[in-house]
Amino acid sequence: MNTVDFSRDFLALAERKGVLRFGEFKTKAGRLSPYFFNTALFDDGESFGQLCHFYAQAIRASGIAFDMLFGPAYKGIPLAAGTAMQLAAGGRNAPFCFNRKEAKDHGEGGIIVGAPLKGRVIVIDDVISAGTSVRESVEIIRASGAELAGVLIAIDRMERGTGEKSAAQEVRDAFGVPVIAVANLDDLMSFISGDARLAEFLPAVQAYRKTYGVS
Repeated sequence: MNTVDFSRDFLALAERKGVLRFGEFKTKAGRLSPYFFNTALFDDGESFGQLCHFYAQAIRASGIAFDMLFGPAYKGIPLAAGTAMQLAAGGRNAPFCFNRKEAKDHGEGGIIVGAPLKGRVIVIDDVISAGTSVRESVEIIRASGAELAGVLIAIDRMERGTGEKSAAQEVRDAFGVPVIAVANLDDLMSFISGDARLAEFLPAVQAYRKTYGVS
């Protein structure tokens, strides 16, 4: 299955589940977006398992060399665990770990839970907004003597942040690693144009990209 196919299948799942919606939605930046994407609505075992299957496919398709997965608290925790399970089901048994928000001073202690944080690490999260979660993850990874290999997210909105670059581009350029998305805005526009039920929303998405998009 090629990248376009699994991106389209992922978006179809998101639309069926209500994770992806069309209309008019106000973003954190105060922009009126013609679509809304909320990965928290993958809220049952079947759809979440499918989500993690798509994450695993994106890792395989990227060709990134890695040793383990890291899920930043809180949303990244189940994503890292679920993706590790899907990778194992496909024949790649990769260790994973995640961080606590507060260090534990008893038992095993520390802020890392799971496998030892070492080698080349892929950070798995739902989206990149301001990039704060990634920067915190990089600090944790480097403090453990490990190396950031890449960042994996569900969707790249491909729109400018505070400057001329998108949040994903800023992370890529700041840390010199690829940022992989299961789907991006190009995939979304292709998905809309190929579905008669959703084609009416395409002009609004095109206009939004022309105003706020990055290449």
